[in-house]
Amino acid sequence: MKTPRNGMSNQTDVKIFILFLLDNINYPLDYSTIHDICIQNGYVGGFDFAACFSQLKELGHILEDGEEGETYYVISPTGKMVSAELQSNLLLSIREKSLKSAMRLLSFRKRQASTSSSIEERKDGKYTLCCAITEPDGNILKIELCMSSRLQAEDMQKKFDKEPESVYRRLLSVLSGDADYVLQ
Repeated sequence: MKTPRNGMSNQTDVKIFILFLLDNINYPLDYSTIHDICIQNGYVGGFDFAACFSQLKELGHILEDGEEGETYYVISPTGKMVSAELQSNLLLSIREKSLKSAMRLLSFRKRQASTSSSIEERKDGKYTLCCAITEPDGNILKIELCMSSRLQAEDMQKKFDKEPESVYRRLLSVLSGDADYVLQ
């Protein structure tokens, strides 16, 4: 495992990070959601996450549970103890930022938000990319961007469609003045 610029220099740090997030979220999550929560800020890579998550399961720090054909994971009492004892090994800024981002992502998914995007050609030969994130009660994001080419609009549309919660999170970070997030 290479040493990243973010303060997680080994697999022990990654394991503590995973346990810290699961301990603070404190309810069952599927593997995909845990993966997204752990890698979203770039502190952990996908391969490191997969290896460490598997090891934590083998050690009994993460427990597997099934419900209606779905597999969910929770932190075990031993995992909670490890998290409580060792979370101070992680930088406070990493813990705070990651937990805040995790709660945003979970909120987005829990609120049953849906996304849409479209491209419209304008009279002046440019293109308008329309992106929206909608909850059952209405829009939480609706944005229109003017693009000089269809190719540029399609590229941005693909990125929005692939990771709408990331786009939403980054836009909130920019508008709230959290420039440190943008620089990562």
